[in-house]
Amino acid sequence: MSFLEIIGAEKRFGGLRAVDGVSFALERGEIAGLLGPNGSGKTTLINLISGALPMSAGEIRLGGRRISGLGRDRIARAGVARTFQLVRILPSLSLRENVMIPAVFGRRAHWGREAERVAAGALDLVGLSARASASAGDLTYIDQKRLELARALAAEPELLLLDEWLAGLNPTELAEGVALIRRLQGEGLAILMVEHILDAVRALCPRVVVMNSGRLIADEATAAALSDPKVIAAYLGEEADA
Repeated sequence: MSFLEIIGAEKRFGGLRAVDGVSFALERGEIAGLLGPNGSGKTTLINLISGALPMSAGEIRLGGRRISGLGRDRIARAGVARTFQLVRILPSLSLRENVMIPAVFGRRAHWGREAERVAAGALDLVGLSARASASAGDLTYIDQKRLELARALAAEPELLLLDEWLAGLNPTELAEGVALIRRLQGEGLAILMVEHILDAVRALCPRVVVMNSGRLIADEATAAALSDPKVIAAYLGEEADA
């Protein structure tokens, strides 16, 4: 039994099948890339796993327990956390307050000083501990992305879903981001990352799953997938997700 099991996942919007019978699995401590061209269904699949959208059909299991059909709060309690393509933080709160909230409502439900301790650890991990008292609304875009990752980590997930978290970073920041993700995976987190920066995918992901028009078209070693004629034809030079 794999840690994350996606079995025949479907999401329909009227007559459109945004996710169409997708099945694959992820092991504990494994990192895999989720690739595909514009409109392929990658973010929709992330939304299904995290509970942001209800499934039309199929099943998702985490650690042998069915999580599809549960609310987002219960899926977070089960050990799933994510980042978003468009950064979601609370700009009127301090960095510490932003990160304490998921520490309270995450997998272990910390309160008081324990929530502060978990928040401090998450901020330190992403390099923002020195600014814990600053207002989140004053952060640069890159530091907002770091804060969003700290919020996800403060939930103490076992499965981390990264939706283009590396997008928009300069080369130095990108190298730091790759090193951070590798460190998280080394600590036992299972990570599924939607990413269009192929150098980062090659550096981080021994395996990728590739979607096109809602369907899974490849699930194989990264080097093999990136030279697969089906994958090359699907991309047609496109790199970003819709």
